Amino acid sequence: MQNLLSEIKKCTLCEPHLDLGANPVVSTHLNSKIVIVGQAPGTKVHKSSIPWDDASGKQLRKWLNVSDENFYNKVKFAIVPMGFCYPGKGKSGDKPPRKECAPKWHQQLFDRMPNLELIILIGMYAQNYYLKNKAKRTLTETVDNYPAYLPKYFTLPHPSPRNRFWLTEKSMV
Repeated sequence: MQNLLSEIKKCTLCEPHLDLGANPVVSTHLNSKIVIVGQAPGTKVHKSSIPWDDASGKQLRKWLNVSDENFYNKVKFAIVPMGFCYPGKGKSGDKPPRKECAPKWHQQLFDRMPNLELIILIGMYAQNYYLKNKAKRTLTETVDNYPAYLPKYFTLPHPSPRNRFWLTEKSMV
């Protein structure tokens, strides 16, 4: 696992397309039981290299009802985003995660986690990639139908403060 993580940390596959350059952020362990697959790091995470080290991460830990200590325990939670680097600023928020990371790295990482029990798919990009034609028409429908994807996958919206609909209407807070 360590050799693969070292290789990922050195990856510059999509660097020409990244506003702030490559800084792959991923956190796993051979014995990880749960994998969180989100979108891509934001600017704060790009700077700190600590996954979910922002307001979205704080909200996610609240939703999962886990302490920072447990969340950052790699044996409990691996963090493998769809795009490992900050993709840059888009018209209404960050750009989508780069499409190179998941096909190149995800399966290699998952193959090295024999104790993996659950993959939490956060947001549309992760859900569409993993659920493929089983994903529903909208993110809301996919999240509402989470029992259909268990026991392998659990679906959540992205906990970004921009998703006020989910933070208020769906009462996930």
